[in-house]
Amino acid sequence: MNIEFHMKEITVHAPATVANLVCGFDVLGMCLNEPYDIMRVRLLDKKEILIRSTDGYNLPADPAQNTAGAPLLSILEEIDQQVGFEVIISKQIKPGSGIGSSAASAAGAVVAANSLLGNIFSKEDMVRFAMIGEKVASGVKHADNISPCIYGGITLIRSIFPLDIVPIPSPSLYVTVVHPQIEVRTSDARQILRKEVLLKDAIRQWGNIGGLVAGLIKNDYDLIGRSLEDVIIEPVRSMLIPGFDKIKQNCKAAGALGGGISGSGPSIFMLSKNEATANAVKDAMQEIYTDIGLAHHVYVTTVNMEGVKIVNAVSS
Repeated sequence: MNIEFHMKEITVHAPATVANLVCGFDVLGMCLNEPYDIMRVRLLDKKEILIRSTDGYNLPADPAQNTAGAPLLSILEEIDQQVGFEVIISKQIKPGSGIGSSAASAAGAVVAANSLLGNIFSKEDMVRFAMIGEKVASGVKHADNISPCIYGGITLIRSIFPLDIVPIPSPSLYVTVVHPQIEVRTSDARQILRKEVLLKDAIRQWGNIGGLVAGLIKNDYDLIGRSLEDVIIEPVRSMLIPGFDKIKQNCKAAGALGGGISGSGPSIFMLSKNEATANAVKDAMQEIYTDIGLAHHVYVTTVNMEGVKIVNAVSS
């Protein structure tokens, strides 16, 4: 593979994401404008991956065990060049928060590396590499966080093998996310799921997924709200999140279209038509967690249509 190197260092903002979007377990995901990790990736002149963290999180330095490093190792195997990468990560997305911390690391590293290599890989290729980081984090290759992080906006993963990603147009949406300061590991949250699903529940879930996608495409807020229902995953996982049912009830009373668990939790997200409603939803979330004495962070943001963003590049 003939590669021309024009850049020696890239800095990116790698955004948080909401996976599943309530009813679309492992197939739907949405990119957020805030929060985001800051990643600096530097081209090296020998075949190695160096990982550095600046934020105090105990992230693995071994690239094979790191969600940013493992995808880069795969890239080096594919291009077969005497080059490598140094990655310096400043994480603003707390690991275990349920808003795509591992996906941000994987996607940010891959997008930055691809830019340093002269953009030789497609977005689908980059998702394929970044999914290796998700396997390191959870034991499973899944793209519902990775895909929107790289493509931006809302994406449908029709298939993993072969990879088939469908960007979904959507109306303007405000997103309120509350992160109670507990940790729910993705691998643990997967283990408690039921292995078999009743046909009647599967049919209802399929209807909600179809309704949600149709509502997004048609800018039909009412249909979006009606379709934000999960009869399979949420009833099990919500038991891991204090105050979940009350938060969902009060946020909808405050005007939210609906919402639910972000990824595997513990973060909870709600969609709103406008900023005023999104802020009312924020107040409802804060009131509940303040009352039960649980520390938390709340974000009011919007859908990020760009995905991983290059904010600085240094020429060779």
